[in-house]
Amino acid sequence: MSLASPASAHIDDVVILGGGLTGLFCALKLAPRPVTVLSAAPIGEGASSSWAQGGIAAAVSDEDSAAAHAEDTIAVGGGLCAEKIVRLMTEEAGERIRDLLGYGVPFDTDLEGRLQLSREAAHSVNRIVRVKGDMAGRAIMDALVAAVRKTPSIRVVEGYLGEELLHEGRLVTGVLARKRGDRQRLAFPARAVVLAAGGVGHLYAVTTNPREANGQGLAMAARAGAIIADAEFVQFHPTALDVGQDPAPLASEALRGEGATLVNAAGARFMEAVDPLKELAPRDVVARAVATEIREGRGAFLDCRRAPGAAFPDKFPTVFAACRAAGIDPTREPIPVAPAEHYHMGGVLTDANGRTSLDNLWAAGEVASSGAHGANRLASNSLLETVVFAARIAEDIQNQMPNPRTAHWPELDDSIQEATRRNEVERDAITVLREVMSARVGVVRDADGLTGALAVIDALEARCTRRSIRNMMLTAKVIAAAALLRRESRGGHWRVDFPQADPAFARRSFLTLGDVERVVRAAAESETGRAAVAARGLREGDTS
Repeated sequence: MSLASPASAHIDDVVILGGGLTGLFCALKLAPRPVTVLSAAPIGEGASSSWAQGGIAAAVSDEDSAAAHAEDTIAVGGGLCAEKIVRLMTEEAGERIRDLLGYGVPFDTDLEGRLQLSREAAHSVNRIVRVKGDMAGRAIMDALVAAVRKTPSIRVVEGYLGEELLHEGRLVTGVLARKRGDRQRLAFPARAVVLAAGGVGHLYAVTTNPREANGQGLAMAARAGAIIADAEFVQFHPTALDVGQDPAPLASEALRGEGATLVNAAGARFMEAVDPLKELAPRDVVARAVATEIREGRGAFLDCRRAPGAAFPDKFPTVFAACRAAGIDPTREPIPVAPAEHYHMGGVLTDANGRTSLDNLWAAGEVASSGAHGANRLASNSLLETVVFAARIAEDIQNQMPNPRTAHWPELDDSIQEATRRNEVERDAITVLREVMSARVGVVRDADGLTGALAVIDALEARCTRRSIRNMMLTAKVIAAAALLRRESRGGHWRVDFPQADPAFARRSFLTLGDVERVVRAAAESETGRAAVAARGLREGDTS
């Protein structure tokens, strides 16, 4: 694979890797400072934010407060939330909502122009700011894309997949990216790099995330030496539509907030016996209950016939359309549901200003781990965290580098130098990876399953040559290694062999690439690991 640079003497002021909500909001807050946004897909597409249905959690009503929002966030975080970060996030929520309104986001309002608020699981009051019921993510992204397209200080480079961070020791100096379908990689040198590369959903067989959410950013940072925090904590949305689609359509939590209930094939509600909050219990609790009903043969369904009932098409048009496309009329029949990977609480360790453990590298959104979510994210806090910390990164960069360079961007060569496609071995490796992650590193985990997963993924990685695919494998190993090391159950991490929370593990986890490699090596050399590799028909060192 060859390497080139857009212009040998050119150095970008700021390069943002990711064209989702984090990247676009940060770029807008940096304006008029020159910024290059690298995005694997057209901006606004391939971003999990575009698919967010619930909305943004923000204490903007007279009956609510930032303190109450913070308490709800901390209550579901499994004892691992960074309290200072949480309070900062909830206190800045109102200002960020005003920013979004200023960018043209059409949040739902009443006749007097006040924001209409709804309630979701584990929130003590109505505080979810929405757009047309379940269209918040799409509406926010449409508004920001339009704003970015009109901002001359923002250069958007679409169709380029970030694969590696340029760095000199612990100093990050740019991004190596590959144009889709091309073997040649381009270097984008920069004074500051912002990772906004999204989550890890497509490391799993069932996910609500777009395919671009496959762990590239986390792996890039880990290879450069960054500290990874809380990687074991993966949130599974309990009510994805179980209709065989990839990605799986999401049945928004707001449906349960409106009164929809979870039932099994016999029509019996099962959450009543699981948690006092019933269908509005924290997501990890509901996801395990749904997974149990399915595993034990009773099935799981979301019953919306009474609530929202006939109002379903108007209140939740996105979910209604997904149901109808699958041949389901949710006003007349229950919706089959299953847990799906939805959000990664772990990621690249960041502080209150989005700084990572590497110089000149910032991160925000799902690729980062600020401590805002702890072991389990509160519903609709993801978009809030994204805009709060994207704005703080922009302010920090302005403070750290007050003299921006003049924008003078060279032309990029749009020609394809040498077309490339994933070969059959690599395609098969990705399929096996996703199966293994769902089966062994999913809603329920144990030592043997995690050990086997690490050994199999390590063997799969040895068969792959493309950096982007090896990045997927590395991020999967980071998650599985962190899960194996945490010998307890807490939040989005559930071990059947350690089903209780252990006070000795009431702390955040931090790993480097070296830590992960040691855990992987031990797993690969174990009897359990060797058996798992053999069961998959893989052989050590086999790259055929």
